Amino acid sequence: MDSSSPETSRLHDAFRALRDGLSAEIVGQSALVERLLIALLADGHLLVEGAPGLAKTSAIRALAARLEADFSRVQFTPDLLPADLTGTEVWRPQEGRFEFQPGPIFHPVLLADEINRAPAKVQSALLEAMGERQVTVGRHTYPLPPLFLVMATQNPIEQEGTFPLPEAQLDRFLMYVRIGYPEAETETEILRLARERAREAMRTTHPTPARMPLADVFAARQAVLDLHVAPALERYLVELVLASRTPARYDKQLAERIAWGASPRGSIALERCARARAWLAGRDYVTPDDVRAIAPDVLRHRVLPSYEATAEGWDGEKLVAELLRQVPLP
Repeated sequence: MDSSSPETSRLHDAFRALRDGLSAEIVGQSALVERLLIALLADGHLLVEGAPGLAKTSAIRALAARLEADFSRVQFTPDLLPADLTGTEVWRPQEGRFEFQPGPIFHPVLLADEINRAPAKVQSALLEAMGERQVTVGRHTYPLPPLFLVMATQNPIEQEGTFPLPEAQLDRFLMYVRIGYPEAETETEILRLARERAREAMRTTHPTPARMPLADVFAARQAVLDLHVAPALERYLVELVLASRTPARYDKQLAERIAWGASPRGSIALERCARARAWLAGRDYVTPDDVRAIAPDVLRHRVLPSYEATAEGWDGEKLVAELLRQVPLP
């Protein structure tokens, strides 16, 4: 799609309005809003870690309210069963057959709240759907909606009674985003917004935001794929991922700190997210800043520290920051 065409300009305007609407409603979480839109454009899923009360649920609910897509929230608990997520076959005695009743996973926008509180079999049911875009129940396989966006959340405070996601399953997430508390001025704005919402709750009618057609989302995804990536930048992007697997080429001490590097899925995710970020900025080309800005969220859960590095306080985020420092820019 031509970057100067009226259709491209219309799509840019639509996503700019979508971002502005979300930012006005989700005050103080501009990074989360941007990552949600990048995941939407890159056709991937988000894992968000943050303390309670940081508008994680509100953000994904607000996004769904502005798309022509249904939303479902599943509270993950230790007693949750895979069928509670995927659905189950119900016997219809009048018809003498089983009928499949779809579960919440068949909604286009899904919030998996506190995903690490559910056992591995439930996590696997969700992550299989994320990877394969289908659900198998009994002998039948059911396709998921064309738009399928999952935002899973984790609480970094409470670890008792949780089932941490294995690294191989973490790799299914396009990005792993960490969010923190807002600044003082932002929190003052949050108080003002909360008062406004309390007043609106007393009214009989509530304004509903304009909803973006899913056709626009799919058209924007195609436009993202048409962006120009210079060969030198593509080599830099791949080199970042390769450096996580063979860090000794840059630093022997870094090699001792990395137990496992990013998979080819990391390269694909990094390129798709860098393209989406550039497109959201209104450009028809990707820059090194796009790659570097999105690299921590794309790679922090794919670059694993060694036991010794963990004992020294290193985690995936610090390792990715070191890789960004070591690998030369194109």
